[in-house]
Amino acid sequence: MRIYGNYDVVIVGGGASGCCAAIAAAREGANTLVIEQLGAVGGMMNISGPPGWAFSHLYNESGERIIAGIVEELYQDLYKDGLAFHPPLDQYKQLHVQTNVDVDWCGLLLFEKMREAGVHFLLHTMAVDVLKEGNCVKGVVVENCEGRMAVMGKIIIEASGEGEICKKAGVEYQQIDRTKEELDPPSITFHMDGIDWDKAWQYYKDNPDEWVPAWIKGMPGWENSRVAKNRIEALEKYDNLIDCVMDGVTDNIDYQALTLEAIKNGDMHPYGDLGHFFTPRQFGHVQAAFQHTAQIKDCDTTNITEWSAGEVEARRQVVISIKAIQKYLPGYEHAYLTRITTTMRTREGRHTVGDYQMVATDVSSCAKFPDVMAKCGMSATAGGPFHSAATPGTAYNVTEGKVGYVPADGGSYDIPYRAFVPKGIEGMLMTGKLVSCTPDFKRDLLPDNMIWGQAAGTAAAVCVRTGKTPRELEADVSEVQDILRRNGAILEGTK
Repeated sequence: MRIYGNYDVVIVGGGASGCCAAIAAAREGANTLVIEQLGAVGGMMNISGPPGWAFSHLYNESGERIIAGIVEELYQDLYKDGLAFHPPLDQYKQLHVQTNVDVDWCGLLLFEKMREAGVHFLLHTMAVDVLKEGNCVKGVVVENCEGRMAVMGKIIIEASGEGEICKKAGVEYQQIDRTKEELDPPSITFHMDGIDWDKAWQYYKDNPDEWVPAWIKGMPGWENSRVAKNRIEALEKYDNLIDCVMDGVTDNIDYQALTLEAIKNGDMHPYGDLGHFFTPRQFGHVQAAFQHTAQIKDCDTTNITEWSAGEVEARRQVVISIKAIQKYLPGYEHAYLTRITTTMRTREGRHTVGDYQMVATDVSSCAKFPDVMAKCGMSATAGGPFHSAATPGTAYNVTEGKVGYVPADGGSYDIPYRAFVPKGIEGMLMTGKLVSCTPDFKRDLLPDNMIWGQAAGTAAAVCVRTGKTPRELEADVSEVQDILRRNGAILEGTK
């Protein structure tokens, strides 16, 4: 078999996490290659997304900053060019606040950052197998327009999100038992413009009970929650919706009553809602980003037949949804489609088993680890998905009996290095959605995936420089941590 090349670090997947891994590795001097099946990079940022909110979960519920590093670097570059919302006001800094960016410009910026760092690209190329010596991965087999070839690497980073290379390498994994609970549905994101935001804001002024969305009202004691109080106060404080969004009061609106009306009248399918997030564009322009409107019930994206059928069904739902949006939402009568993602954003899939596998109680206890690579504030959910396509009128899981695990006292928990190292496999790291955790975890978190990528790329470069395997590095990750801190990552000092 032809050998395409030999590299220090080979990254399978040019999504947001893979891109950040590549930038981090190359900046530390590693000869780095990214393999991507498409001709563009960015993944969940701009190819299968944005997931509505782009940059979110940067703070914990106490208002402490928990995510920075490469995420903050990208944000600042976009913000200075007028391609991002301004930072949220201090009183609104909490887990679900957004610092949204123009995702298409962010995709271009990722290309530029990688080019400047000296990253090599192998695009329009599918990784289809691994090359192993014993239990050590030495390279990957790829296919493209030139045929089949091998790419050799000292460290292989699996960042595809779907875990096919992990599976080929023999990495142990778990999946949701779909006979016991609903799968978190994959979805298509689409953008619309031509919205009369003043008319939309007036709808909520006239219908204040609709202003607090269903997902907040589903929380015990929601009336006393910080996010609900901020929303209620904003109705009196703000004269327009966009200022309210930019300041960080809210990251989405859900139009649940109008969604239910449209479903009852047969004008809307029952698998999502008419709510949306917000995306900034140049010159202060804002568009609506519909993330939970076209989503596929009970679709296993590790099954190619189901995944293919889901892609077709999602686009059918987009057509239905746009017509319903124009008919039912005040101010959207002349709204028009401007953008639709290339592929569905997958949420569920393979949950890998690493040398440490995150469990739900790590969330609730705000677990701290000596080998911390990043922090996270997102909850975990047992007994049902975080999102849902099973309850008409809302895109959020309302399953009775589900158990939520929330960081105690508004804190956050650590992601340890050992969760990046696949159990029993050498020469390989996992990042993004493939960081090791049980099926209770929500892993499709864009900024989290990006800083996990930064951590994985940094660790890979240190392995190459020191001659250690990823598993040997577990004994002392202080050099990796020092580099991450120097590059703006937050590893300590929070609840």
